[in-house]
Amino acid sequence: MARYKVDITGLNTNNIKVLKSSETIELFKKYQSGDLNAKEELVNGNLKLVLSILKRFNNSKYNLDDLFQVGVIGLIKAIDNFDLSYNLKLSTYACPLILGEIKRYIRDNTSVRVSRSVKDLAYQILKCKEEYMTKNGYEPTNAEIAQILEIEEYKISYALDSLKEPVSIFEPIYNDGGDTIYLLDQLADKKEKSRDQDMIISMNKAIEKLRERERNILKERFIIGKTQMEIADRLGISQAQVSRIEKSAITNVRKLIK
Repeated sequence: MARYKVDITGLNTNNIKVLKSSETIELFKKYQSGDLNAKEELVNGNLKLVLSILKRFNNSKYNLDDLFQVGVIGLIKAIDNFDLSYNLKLSTYACPLILGEIKRYIRDNTSVRVSRSVKDLAYQILKCKEEYMTKNGYEPTNAEIAQILEIEEYKISYALDSLKEPVSIFEPIYNDGGDTIYLLDQLADKKEKSRDQDMIISMNKAIEKLRERERNILKERFIIGKTQMEIADRLGISQAQVSRIEKSAITNVRKLIK
């Protein structure tokens, strides 16, 4: 289980105190009577709630120290608004608020800007999901969320997609003995063909001077628009081999058109 541990700078997670249910109730009574020390004890005694939620972000590119601070803000909000009269455990009420606070932080710090209305809708959908799961014990379908929020179902996927982090086309996805394959290599070339006729003529002449296999791979990749995997399947070789041949062919073309 050690690999699931969340490490936070300056915090020994092994020594965090976990409050018993009876202790939590007594501290809430004191806090709601104006004892601010009781609030501090409630926060410190429930930090493991934040850590348990951070486990799902352990492999993300976000700084866990930052996410922990954001999660603690969600915990504090939960403590400030918790009502003992509902006979709920604090964890039941706090976890959706902690997760929502972290997701909102991630949403607001994404490198791709999307409209405020789409972001707000995405947050409403997440909140709706959390409330539904707390009440019913299972995650609602998109159709159920659409009915609750009175929106078209297709808008749900569209809004939630706005929270996803963009991936660089130069993201490495496979490595075979030092020959790295990038996401770009998996994409078919759908762009409009260049209208620079002089460049096209020069490139065609350079390509014709290549070896047959190099020439065919370049044509299939950048004229027909096939992926490296499709070419590899046709030739009966690995994608890594196709990648090596393609890179060599491009290098040779560049030399020939200089």
